[in-house]
Amino acid sequence: MISQDDYNFIIAFDKARDKKSRDAILEAQAHQCSKTFLSLLGHISKDQTLQYILIMIDDMLQEDKSRVELFKPTKTKKKSDSLWSPFLSLLNRPDGFITNMTSRIIAKLACWSKELMDGSDLNFYLTWLKDQLRQPNNEYIQSVARCLQMMLRIDEYRLAFVAVDGVSKLVTVLAGKGNYQIQYQLIFCVWVMTFNVTLAEKMNKFNVIPILSDILSECPKEKVTRIILATLRNLIEKPEDSAISRDNAIAMVHCKVLKQLDILASRRFDDPDIVEDLEFLTQTLQTSIQDLSSFDEYSTEVKSGRLEWSPVHNSEKFWRENTPRLNEKNYELLKILIYLLETSKDPLVLSVAAHDIGEYVRHYPRGKHIIEGLGGKQQVMHLLSHDDPNVRYQALLCVQKLMVHNWLVSDMLFI
Repeated sequence: MISQDDYNFIIAFDKARDKKSRDAILEAQAHQCSKTFLSLLGHISKDQTLQYILIMIDDMLQEDKSRVELFKPTKTKKKSDSLWSPFLSLLNRPDGFITNMTSRIIAKLACWSKELMDGSDLNFYLTWLKDQLRQPNNEYIQSVARCLQMMLRIDEYRLAFVAVDGVSKLVTVLAGKGNYQIQYQLIFCVWVMTFNVTLAEKMNKFNVIPILSDILSECPKEKVTRIILATLRNLIEKPEDSAISRDNAIAMVHCKVLKQLDILASRRFDDPDIVEDLEFLTQTLQTSIQDLSSFDEYSTEVKSGRLEWSPVHNSEKFWRENTPRLNEKNYELLKILIYLLETSKDPLVLSVAAHDIGEYVRHYPRGKHIIEGLGGKQQVMHLLSHDDPNVRYQALLCVQKLMVHNWLVSDMLFI
C-alpha cells in the first residue's frame, strides 16, 4: 500500500500536461516528489509498474536537468546516502528494461548534479556499464553506450573508467565489427578520454590506433569518419611527451592510415572539421615518415601486435645493427613478442614472432639465456605442434637457434 500523500502527488504529476504545470507542482511539493518516487521504487515489486515509475523519473529529469537536485538527500539522512544510492540496487534486477532505464537515470544524476559520484558507488556503476558491453546480443547496448558517452565527458569519471579496465573492453567491442552507430558511440567515448593528457599518453597501450585504422578503412559513414579523425588528431596533439606523440604518429603510419587519408582526401566533405583534421593528420604523418628509422618502424610494428613480413624482419643489416636495442626498457619488445607467441591466434603473427626471437638469439651473445629467462623458449616449443606448417617451420628454426651455441657451425648448417 502507498500513502495518501504519495498517491495524491503521483496522480497530480502524471496528469500535468505541460512543463509549466509540472514545474508548479514540483515547486510546491519538492520534498514530496523525491519522497514519493523513492518510496515507490522501494516498495513496488511488479515489473510493469516499476517500469512506468522509472519512465516518469527519466522524463522528468530529461525535461529539466536542474531537477536532479530534487533527489539530493536531506541533512537528516545518513552520510552514506546519495542521489544515486536508491537506484544502484535496481541494477541487479533481472528485467533488462528496468536495469537500463535505471542506468539512464543514474547517469543523469551523476552528470547533472553538483555532487560527483565517487568511491564504491562510482566503481560499481562503471563496472556494471563495462560488463553490459560484453553481454552477447545485448538489445540495450546503445543505451549503455549513451550512458558512457555522458559519464566520460567528466574527467574524474574517465580516470575511474580506466581503473576498472574499461578501455580494454571498449577496444574489444570495437574490434568485434559492430554496427556503425555503436562504433560511433564507443569511439566517441575514446575521443573524450583523449582530452585528458595522461590518458592520451596511455591510450595506444590498449591498441586503439590499429582498431581505429581498421574501422576508418571499412566504415563509409561520415559521422564515424569524423570522430575517428578527431581521435587520431588528439592522440598526436594532446600528449605532453613529444616522444609519445611521435610514437603514435608512427603507429598510424604502420597501420596504413596515410593510405586512408589519401582516399578520404578525394571525397567531398562539407564538414570543415573533417577537412581540417585530414590536412593536419596528412601533414603530420608525412613528416614523421621522413624521420622514421628502421628500428622505429620495427618497434611500432611489434607494439601494434600486427606482425607481417615487412623488410626489416629479413634484413641481416637490421639485426646486426639493432639486436641490442631489443633489451631496452627492460626487454619491452622481447616481452611483447613472447606475449604474442602465447596469445595470438594469427599464424602470420606467430611465424614472424618466432622468427624474430630466433634472430635475436642468433645475433646477441646472451640472447639464449635472456629468452629462456623470459619464458620464450617454452612458448616457442609449444608451436612445434601448431596446425599451421609455416608456424611449425619458424618455430623449428627458432628452437635450432636456441640450441646451437657456435654460430659459425650454425651458419654452415643452414647453407
